Formats: sequence, C-alpha cells, structure tokens
Amino acid sequence: MKPGSSLIPQNLEEMRQHVLERFSDLFENHTRTNLFAMNLARLVHDSHLEMTGNLKQGIRQIENGMPDNAEKKSVIECLVEANSSSSRLDQSLALLFLERQRQREKNGDNLKQLLFDFNRMVEGFAGTLIEKDLLERQSQVLETIVLSHEKVSQWKAFVQEILSGFHSIFPFKYFFIAFAEEKGLSLYLYYLGDFSDQARMLARTNLVEQVIVKLGLPVDAPLDIEEFHVLTPSEHSELPACDIEMITVPVPDLEMPNLGGLLGVAFGSMRKLSIQEESVIRSTLAVMVMVVGSSRTLSRTLSELEYYSTHDPLTGLHNRRYFHDMIHYEEGRSERHNHKFSVLMLDLDDFKDVNDTYGHPCGDMVLKQVAETICSAMRKGDIATRIGGDEFAVILTETGREGAIIVAEKLRTELRGIAFQSPEGKLFHITTSIGMVTFPEDGGNVSDLMAGVDIGLYRAKAMGKDGVGMLESAKDHIQVGRNTRDNAEKLRQALKSGRIIPYYQPIFDTRSGEVFAFETLARLKEEGGEIVSAGIFIETIEKYGLGRELDRGILQKALTAMTNTLNKNKEPSRLFINLSSQEIQGRGILGYAEQLCVELKLPPSEIVFEITERDAISDMTNMRKFLSNLREKGFSFALDDFGSGYNSFHYLRELHFDYVKIDGAFVRNILNSKIDCILVRNLTRMCQEMGILTVAEFVESREILNALKEMGVDYVQGFYLGLPRQDFHRLEWKNPA
Repeated sequence: MKPGSSLIPQNLEEMRQHVLERFSDLFENHTRTNLFAMNLARLVHDSHLEMTGNLKQGIRQIENGMPDNAEKKSVIECLVEANSSSSRLDQSLALLFLERQRQREKNGDNLKQLLFDFNRMVEGFAGTLIEKDLLERQSQVLETIVLSHEKVSQWKAFVQEILSGFHSIFPFKYFFIAFAEEKGLSLYLYYLGDFSDQARMLARTNLVEQVIVKLGLPVDAPLDIEEFHVLTPSEHSELPACDIEMITVPVPDLEMPNLGGLLGVAFGSMRKLSIQEESVIRSTLAVMVMVVGSSRTLSRTLSELEYYSTHDPLTGLHNRRYFHDMIHYEEGRSERHNHKFSVLMLDLDDFKDVNDTYGHPCGDMVLKQVAETICSAMRKGDIATRIGGDEFAVILTETGREGAIIVAEKLRTELRGIAFQSPEGKLFHITTSIGMVTFPEDGGNVSDLMAGVDIGLYRAKAMGKDGVGMLESAKDHIQVGRNTRDNAEKLRQALKSGRIIPYYQPIFDTRSGEVFAFETLARLKEEGGEIVSAGIFIETIEKYGLGRELDRGILQKALTAMTNTLNKNKEPSRLFINLSSQEIQGRGILGYAEQLCVELKLPPSEIVFEITERDAISDMTNMRKFLSNLREKGFSFALDDFGSGYNSFHYLRELHFDYVKIDGAFVRNILNSKIDCILVRNLTRMCQEMGILTVAEFVESREILNALKEMGVDYVQGFYLGLPRQDFHRLEWKNPA
C-alpha cells in the first residue's frame, strides 16, 4: 500500500496499536504469573512429599527403637496425626492448584476473545470510514458531469472527459459501455493509458466474453465495437487479460422494458479491492449510468428531431423547410456558375376524393407510392420534396426549360399509369397537375419563382387538370399578384385608421324627377388626401376577406350621416348600401344594422341592402335565409347587376326581391344595340308584372334617360344625373324630369 493511501484515519490506527500493546503486556504478565504459580505449586508439592516421607521414616524408627510404653504410644499417635494432616493438606493443595489452573485458562481465553472482538470492531470502523481526500476527489469528478446540448449530442466524447477525473480516484485500466441492440452487441471500449496492440486485443476479447454472458446474448452475437484512447499519467502496464476484474452496473434503456446494457470499469491488480474502493467506484458508476443512459436516449431523440426537421415523416421525402433552404442555395449556386435550374410543383387532382371515398390510410398509401415514383424519376442531385398535403415540389438542378418539360411529362405519365388498390380491392387511378418555372427566365429570385410556379400550377388546373402549366408572361402575373397584396395592406391600414369613407350618389324617380334615394359607395382617402374609388380594391376585398370589416365601417358611418342630415332638413328618404357576399352566410351584419337603427332612431324600412347577382345566386340556401331574416327586421333588398347571370330568370322565380338594378352593361348600350334595348325593355316589363321595382344604372346622357323613362324604368342613377358626393344636398342634383 502506498504511503498516504490508507483508508483508516491515523488516530484510529494509533488507538489500535496502543490497545494491542496493552493486551500484549497483559498476556506477558499473565504468562509470567502462570509460570510462577506452577513453580510454586511444584515446590510445595515436592516439600510436602519430602515432609511426608520424613514423618513415615520417623514413625518406623520410633517403632523399632523405643520400648513399648505410654510415651512411645503418645509419640507415634502424634506422628500419625501429623501425617494425616499432611495428607489432607496435600489433597487441598492439589484442589487449589487445579482450580487455579482452570481460572488461568479461563482468563487467558477471555483476554484472547476480548482481543479478537476489539480487532473486529476496529476493522468494522475501518470498513465504514472513507478517506476524506477520496471523497473530495469523487466530488470533483461529479461536479464536472453537467449535461448540455453539445455534450448530449457528443456523449461518447463527454464520457472521455469524465473518465480523466474518474481515473484519479482509482487507477483502473479499462472502461466500457455495452448495449444489447436488435442487431447484436454495441461495445464502447475506453483504454486508460497506453497499451500495446496485444494487450488491447486480450482485454477486448476478455471483456466481450464477460459482457455477452452478463447480457445473456448468444455467443455468436454480431459485434459493433468502438475503441477510444484516454491518455492519462498512468504508467505503461501490460496486464494479461486473464487478470481483468470487472465492476458493472446496469444501464436501463428507456426504449426497452428489460436491461438495456452495462456500464463498468475493468482493472488488473495484485491485490483485492477494499470495500471502500469498490463503494466509491460503484457510486461514481451509478452517476455515469444516468449520464450515459440519458445522453444516449436524448442523442437518439435529437437525431430523430433533426431528421424530421428536414424530412416528411409519411413519405420520407424532404419537407417544405428543406425545400426553401435548397432553392435559396440553388439560386446562389446558379448565379455563381451561370447555370439554369427548374422547379416543378405537383398537385394530385381531386385527391380529397380518395380520402373521402377510401379513407385516409388509403390516401397515405397513395402519397407514399407517389413519392417513390417521383424519386425513381429523379437524377442524382435533383431534390424531391413533399410541401404538404398532396403537393410535391422538385428542384431540377442545372436543368433548363426543355429538360424540365421532359421530366414533368414523364412524371405526369408515370403517375397517371399507376393502378392503386382500395381497401376493398378495387383499382383506381389519379392524375397530376404540374406547374413549372425556370431560373432565371421565369424569375430572378426565389420569391418570383415560387409565385410563378403557383401560377403555372393554377393554369394547369384551369386547363382541365392532368397537364403541365408553363407561363410565358409569369412576371406580369406576379406583378399583378403583388399589386393585389399591396392593395390589401393599404386597405387594412385605411380601415384601421378610419380612412374608408362613404360617398353618396342620388337615385331619381323617373316620374317625379325627385331624389328617391342615395346609394352608398365606399371611397379610400389616401394619407395625402387624395380620394380613390373602392372599385380598385374589389378583388382585394374578396381575396383577403376584408368585406366584413369594410361593410360594418361604411354602414356605421352612413347611418350616422343619414341621421344627422334627417335631424337638419329631412332630405334623405332611403339609403342603398352594398354588402359583400360573405354577409349572406349569417355573419351578423343584419343584427348590427338593427342595433344601429335602434341607437340612431332610424326606421329599418329606409335601409335597402344590395348584393350583386353573382354573389346572391352562389349560395341559394343561405340567400333564402338571409332574405327571410332581412324582411323580418324591416329592411329591403336590391339585386345588383341583374341580367349578368346566365340564369337570371330562374332566380327571379325562386327569390323575391324588392328592387332589381339592371346591369349597367345593358343600359349604356340601349341606344346602339337593339339586343340590349330589347333586353332592358323586357326585363323592366317582367319586373313590373312581378311587383319588383327597377333601377337603371350607368345613365350617362339625356338620350339614355329618355329611353329608360319610355321603357317604364322606375328609378335611374348615373354620372349624367349626379356624381357621388360626400354629403347629402338634394338641391344640387340635376332634375331628370
């Protein structure tokens, strides 16, 4: 044992040495006393024998030499009595010496037992005490075991860091981690020091044999061994593998219900480990078990997360995120090397019918097979991705338009030829629409390319599906889309800041020439004060769902203005207000209007809501409910742009309207087109017979006005009669009478 390496505190050792010395003195005194007593007993015994012999000899001499008389008899009796007493004394001394010998033996046994008990007690204390320096070194090792993302992902290297400190507690030679995998045994072997190839081979063979036994694996289990060298200050040593002793603890695998592996140290030594040394090693191993087990599981989880962050879990293709990263990379690479590349966007036609008819598991099967087909058609270096749902995207590197068309047609044809099987065993087929763009012809950046490929895909759908859409003027379409997006943001800001305001255009009675009502028109007030017609934003409003906010803002401002005007001069009688198509789906505009009328004390009968024919007939079920609810609340309804639909007469029969506003495209041409004139006249007559009032729009001249009056149109409006204004002033309107 090296100096200073004792596991027993110095004071305990001194106490043991002191007690042992005292016991030694006691044993020495006890032995000397025994020897003295034995010699004394022997002397007494010998003296007694000598005295007894002398007495017997004296008796014989007296008997032989003295005459018989009373004196002789008295002397002989005295000598006999003395001899008898001597015999009794001899017996007593024998008993005394025997008892003394028994007590001496008993005392000796007690001293021996006491010595043994004390020694066991000291050894017990030694077995429960650990050197303070050893504990401090162990604490220093444990303090270094701090988990982090980097250490978890590189857990094998992390183990090497821990081992360098662990080796300072006990100079073991090998450290290993073993896991029972489905494929066999995974063994991570760390060498603490510099060993020869032969020593490593012997250690590896011995460890593998022992680990296989401990994990209960077959002898021929496949092996996957990784070896690491942890350089330490330990001396070079060639310990034979047969002398290797293992200390192991189980490593639970969170993914397996049974023992997942082993972790331990292996060492060779000329002496057996003490209880304290083994205790420290096991406690340190127990901490490392948590580190290794948790790190390995977390490392697996992180690897899976990293994989699925760039891959689609269903098809195994790369996902949208990876697609966007790679298309930006390809853009830069193509610019540097003056290459072209193309992008294909694939959308399965009517794929929703597959899920609805055969179920989502069948739909998933279709998506997987589509992904396999796409991959089989790709060259090395091309990138196939699943963007989401039934939409796939392919980046064709260093490929111009002609090559991209060939690939797109090949994909479309192969996908069309696949016969899928439903759960019931029925065969079915699918078709695919493909949009295609090429860099830099169809877009000089990723944003333009993505907008262009979407337009190409929509075009393929519009052409009847199962085709490839290529755009000759993709950039123009992209600019239109951007203008729409810009208008949407402009409209949102205007709504937020209250810069959407109502203008009012008069509607005249053709018989009296008086103003009958006003139509409310939305206008946008630019930040610089310029007024812009809302017609510019019609497409934006519909596309981005801004109609509800616009309708409510205009309604509140228009009714408030109407109330203020009525309180002053009683001029407005009715107010026509346009609604977006979404309002017929029960979005609460009528309840909001009813509440405003109550607050502003306006009769609902003065309010006429109007919706274009195209919007009104798109949802007949909700339109019936909307009209019923509208009339219950006391409002009136006008059908705008009547005649623009292909089946207008059918809707006149199915639905009853208070007003019909004849489409201005017919009105403006009644003087030049016999057909338009006949249509307007017959529409007016039909509405009159059905009890529906008519309003003609786009009256732009006196001649058109007179023709409409002659046809019997009830009301008219247009720029000839009055431009939209921000206020109500009846006296300034042109009287059509």
